[in-house]
This record gives sequence, C-alpha cells and structure tokens, in this order.
Amino acid sequence: MATSRLVANEKQVVTPGEVIAEGIDFLPSSGTYRYNNEIRSNLLGLVQTSGKVIRVIPLSGRYSPKKNDIVIARVVDINLSGWRLEINSAYQAMLGLKDGTSEFIPKGADLSQFYALGDYIVCQIVQVTTQKLVDVTMRGPGLRKLKGGQLIQVNPHKVPRIIGKKGSMVELVKKYTNTRIIVGQNGLVWISGDDVKNIILATMAIKKIEEESHISGLTERIKTYLEQATSQIIGEKK
Repeated sequence: MATSRLVANEKQVVTPGEVIAEGIDFLPSSGTYRYNNEIRSNLLGLVQTSGKVIRVIPLSGRYSPKKNDIVIARVVDINLSGWRLEINSAYQAMLGLKDGTSEFIPKGADLSQFYALGDYIVCQIVQVTTQKLVDVTMRGPGLRKLKGGQLIQVNPHKVPRIIGKKGSMVELVKKYTNTRIIVGQNGLVWISGDDVKNIILATMAIKKIEEESHISGLTERIKTYLEQATSQIIGEKK
C-alpha cells in the first residue's frame, strides 16, 4: 500500500488543482477536494492542516456571512420593517425593528433618527438562511453605531491573523498606538484615537499584518515594527 504523505507544507501558497497530499490517510476539508489518491486545492490560498484534516484558506474573495459573526455594516436603505445593510459581501443584511434598539419604536417613527443612511454600525449576525438572507442584531455587548474614527478594508480571510489568538495581535497594535480598534469578521476595521499619527501607524501595522500573514514569526515582527515606530518597548504582563 502506498504511503500517505504531505506534498505541500503548512502555510504554503497553493493554486487551484495543485496537489497538497497523497494517500488515503488525509481528509479533504474546505477549499480542497479528493482526486483519485490525491488531495488537491480548489482555490488560491494557504495550506492549513489539523491532524489529518487538510484545508485551504483563501487569499482573496468576498466575505461569506456566518451566524454569530461580529461585522461592521453600512446602512444603505430604510423601510418600514427596518434597515438594509451592506456588509462587504455578495449578500446584504437586514436589521429589523425589534433587533435595532432596546428602545420602543412607535409605529410610523422616523427610523433615520436611530440609524441614518450612510451610518456605520457594529452588529452581530443572528441568522443566515439557506437562501442567504442575513439577519443581524444590535442588542448585545459592544454593538453600537460608530462615530468618528477611520475605516479601512482588509481581506476577510486575513481577519483571524489580524485579531490573533484570543485577540493578542490587535491588542498589541492598540497598546503601542493608544487607539481603539474594532475588527469586523467581514474585513472592515474601525480605528479611532486622539492622535492622527497613531491612527496612521495603527493602519500601517494592520496592513502589514494582512500582507505578511502567511509568514512565520509574525507577532515578533509586528512588535519590533511598532517598537521602532514609537521608540518604546512595552513589556509583557507577568
């Protein structure tokens, strides 16, 4: 019997059709498929293995909504039932009256007094139907309308690296730049602070994380970058 083996390395960039592994011991997951005795990539992305399970994380593509995701959305329409939102996806979302606010909204009220056209909000996806109808809520901790600050867009598939394990990467950027940052799972990032120079530095750091997310030792490189840019060294908490 042929020996199963990995052909591509962890975090290696692969192209559609490229062989990642050979043999029946490995299992294909998202972004991969089995062809005879091989597991091949279905898209352009990074190889990720978990035990014997192999997946490919896309390097490009729009956001695919998932239940419980926290996203940053823009109000694009207001109707009698609530607010329609753009969420940086092929699909729009709906914020209904009962999920829009904890306040009582009387019939015929001017809904733009709560969220106007063009407003950006932090909301949570509560449902994605099989027809890709997306419902969101504003009733939860940290969910709110955004005021001021700056919005930047990143690849939604790089968001986990920007956030880091248990929020470690984004906390590192916030600590060195003294900024407030909210990272939406849909690839929109809100940055706010009292010093425009710090906002610019935080933006550059997040873009650097996005561009170098596939390279090992990322946390140390970002820490060194921020130390050099701010001329400060912040020790780890014991």
